[in-house]
Amino acid sequence: MTIWQPDPGETLLSRAPVTFATGAAPRVRGMRWFRDTERNDILHELSGWPEGPSFTARSTGGAVAEKSLRGAATAAGVAVMAFLSAAGGNLSGGGGSDDSGSDTPDDPADEVEDFPVMWAAPGTIARTLPWQLDPGRADEKRYSTHLIVTDRRLVVVGLPFNKKDLKAIEDEVLWQCARSEVDGVELKNFKDGNDFKVTFADGSWCRLSCNWRLKITSYLVPPRDLIPLEALTPQQRKTVQEFAEEKQMPDSVSPILSRNSNGRIRIDILLPSRYTSAFGASEVTTTMETDGRKVDIGDYQPEDF
Repeated sequence: MTIWQPDPGETLLSRAPVTFATGAAPRVRGMRWFRDTERNDILHELSGWPEGPSFTARSTGGAVAEKSLRGAATAAGVAVMAFLSAAGGNLSGGGGSDDSGSDTPDDPADEVEDFPVMWAAPGTIARTLPWQLDPGRADEKRYSTHLIVTDRRLVVVGLPFNKKDLKAIEDEVLWQCARSEVDGVELKNFKDGNDFKVTFADGSWCRLSCNWRLKITSYLVPPRDLIPLEALTPQQRKTVQEFAEEKQMPDSVSPILSRNSNGRIRIDILLPSRYTSAFGASEVTTTMETDGRKVDIGDYQPEDF
């Protein structure tokens, strides 16, 4: 088993399965496109990409879209996501979508009339994203792509997906970029509420989908204020140590400490024993007051999550 690990001194913050998003409005349902800044299709310009589905948007009258090449791969992706949702209640760290959607589009031009998942001029960062993120090209029954967030970079890894052995992880690094190259992350709520948009410093962007998008974006939008362990008071450190011992945190792992908007300190621990190909890295979490007292479950506030 080969699990991606951060460099010495680098902090792993989150990890979850992601893909390029898929349209949900009637005109673009089940579709996605790769565009330049003039809204031209650039799929043929993406170096090394294998053939996959091509799409024609439905007419506003609702005519059936023409879909060529291996468009059936989209149906396979839907089946896999249905499996993940069904299995979530029985797997450690699982669960369905962590957010609710909206029937109101944020941007009708990009969600109703068209559905670009890559918006990139020649030579920009978004064009370097790996083809394995595309549900129409990777076999989601046997392969998964995870987005990893650290305090230094974003990383996309690919790994085999075997629903009979979700703990079998063989990571292959497919892509990475420095956090300084990420200009912003925006949650996109139209329809299922699983999408988010990553804008890069050069103006290019991509639209990704994750059933647990709040887990993968919680350290990006807005960036959490990370707190070094040595900056805590003795009582705060004692609370962190007790929580780490309770969860049997191995010596190779460090707790992630951040400050919530309500001033409380959040403690996240990513336990290697909870890594799966279906959910990525599932954290155990608690919150403490500024004086170090652990917050009771009944006292949690929305800002704690």
